[in-house]
Amino acid sequence: MKLKYIGESFGVDSLTNGKIYDATVEDNDYYRVIDDSGEDYLYPKNNPAPLDGSSVGGRWEIVEE
Repeated sequence: MKLKYIGESFGVDSLTNGKIYDATVEDNDYYRVIDDSGEDYLYPKNNPAPLDGSSVGGRWEIVEE
């Protein structure tokens, strides 16, 4: 699936506003996303944000199922 991240960009190797990412559904609460680092990480389906609280996060828009 492909997801577009909409929200404040955070980290050089994390998520960028407006960028489309390859992802899979991990469970009811998380997507496994290949982020800007080129590695796959778990991000919450609701309000993806850095764990350190340095950003307000954003939301996902499904581009392709």
